[in-house]
Amino acid sequence: MPKSLFASIAALAMVATACATAPPVPEGADPILDRGRTVWANSCASCHGVAGGGAKGPKLNEGAVLVSYPLVEDQIELVTTGRNAMPGFAGRLSEADIEAVVRYTQEVLAVTE
Repeated sequence: MPKSLFASIAALAMVATACATAPPVPEGADPILDRGRTVWANSCASCHGVAGGGAKGPKLNEGAVLVSYPLVEDQIELVTTGRNAMPGFAGRLSEADIEAVVRYTQEVLAVTE
């Protein structure tokens, strides 16, 4: 496949991912989870998949995030500082946004199939 065609297909896939809808927050849940959903859609879904099923980044839904990060503090540290291919978001997101997106992954994505 020519590189330009591959690049075009990859760009379309990223746009499709960005335009898809992240799993909703249950009605009546803590509003911080809505904030986490917004952060997820804008900063995480392009690598981890809209529903957290994995893509360039690892799968986080279906309980995978809870297995990898049983301690919320460890996941907050990873999102803040990054590791391997995962960039750190300390300079791009506030502490409140990082905590909100981690809660969203732990409380919403973790139960998404």
